[in-house]
Amino acid sequence: MNVREALANGSADLKSAGIESSSLDASLLLAHVLNTTRTALMAKGTDALTCDALAAFRALIERRLNGECAAYILGRKEFMGLEFLVNKSVLVPRPETETLVETAINIINKRKTADFNCVLDLCTGSGAIAVSIKNKMPQLEVCVADICAQALETAKTNAARLLPDTVIHFYQGDLYEALPPASQFSVIVSNPPYIPSEEIKTLAAEVQNEPRIALDGGHTGLEIIKRIIESAPDYLLKGGTLLLETAGTKQTEKIAVLLENRGFRNINTYKDLSGQERVIGGVYN
Repeated sequence: MNVREALANGSADLKSAGIESSSLDASLLLAHVLNTTRTALMAKGTDALTCDALAAFRALIERRLNGECAAYILGRKEFMGLEFLVNKSVLVPRPETETLVETAINIINKRKTADFNCVLDLCTGSGAIAVSIKNKMPQLEVCVADICAQALETAKTNAARLLPDTVIHFYQGDLYEALPPASQFSVIVSNPPYIPSEEIKTLAAEVQNEPRIALDGGHTGLEIIKRIIESAPDYLLKGGTLLLETAGTKQTEKIAVLLENRGFRNINTYKDLSGQERVIGGVYN
C-alpha cells in the first residue's frame, strides 16, 4: 500500500466515526509515523509503505477512533506560531484562544506606559497563553498559576523549550491563592473551566478525554469565573484589565453583569475568527 492509499483509508475510517477533521488527522498521524511534514507527505503519494510503517499508522488511527485527540497522540500542538508539548494533564490549545492572547497584547500596546507591564495567566495549563504573550512582548513580566502540579510542569517545560533565555514566574495553587502576598498586575488573563458540569458528557469524545478539572465550571459553568472576577480587583493595578475566555454569547451576557457588579467598567467582548464572542474583559479603576 502506498502513502496515498493509506491516507485515503485512514481518513475514511475517521470520517465514518464522525470525526470532522478526518483528512487533517490522518495526514498528521502518517507524517508523524514517517518522521516528515504534512507538506512533504503530499509529495510521497506513490511511495510504498513498509509493513512496520503501515502497522504503526493503523495503530495511531485506532487510538484516534477510540477518542484520543491527534494532539495527545502526537504530543504536540501548534498555537500562535509555536509548537507546544501537550499531554493528558492539560487542555489542547485551540485557535479560538488566540483571541485572548491577541486582545491582551493589543490592550498593552495601546497603554504604551512603562508601568503597565505585568501579566498574570490564571489556569495556565500548557502555558500556551503566557508563553505566547511573552514571545510577542519579551519586555513584560509574566506570571502563571495553576492548581495542577502536572500541568504546571508542562508549562515550565514549554517555556524552557520555546523561550530559553527569558523568565516566566510559575506558581501552583488555587487561583490567586498561588501567588505571593501583595502581587499586582496590569492585565490578568484566563481561559478558565467554563463548561457546565452536566454538559461535559455531551461533548465530543476527544474533549471528554481532556482533564475534567480544566473543563468543569460547576453547575452553571460560571463558578470559577465568579471567583476570578470577585478577587481580581485585589490583584489589579489601578486601570488594570481582566480578560476571560468564555463559551460564547450565552455566557458573555451573564459575565458582563458580574463584571459590572464588581466595579469593572469599559466592558467589551471580542470575537474569534468564526465570529463567536470568545473573550470578555473590563477595566478596574
